[in-house]
Amino acid sequence: MSKFTKEMVTDYANKLMIGLTEEETKMVLEEFEIIDKNIDVINKIPDIDKIEPMSYCLDDFSYVLREDVIEESVPTQDLLMNCDDASGDEVCVPKVVE
Repeated sequence: MSKFTKEMVTDYANKLMIGLTEEETKMVLEEFEIIDKNIDVINKIPDIDKIEPMSYCLDDFSYVLREDVIEESVPTQDLLMNCDDASGDEVCVPKVVE
């Protein structure tokens, strides 16, 4: 016997204000059945309740920080010589949003 019914799916869809067609309702029921079968398979694993949940897939990941190295940068005025239009220390670009 199925844990999910057409009436349940229709009721939840109405509560969520999602209009489902008959075909979509059938698809959702089929997906729920697949999910339910997979959960049953997982629940049959011996001692599954003793397994610690994984909190992060890269638990052994370590950050490698480097020293900050101060480097000389290009003067702003030299950079602005490459643009078509500038105002002060800023690049002027055409408006793209109205």
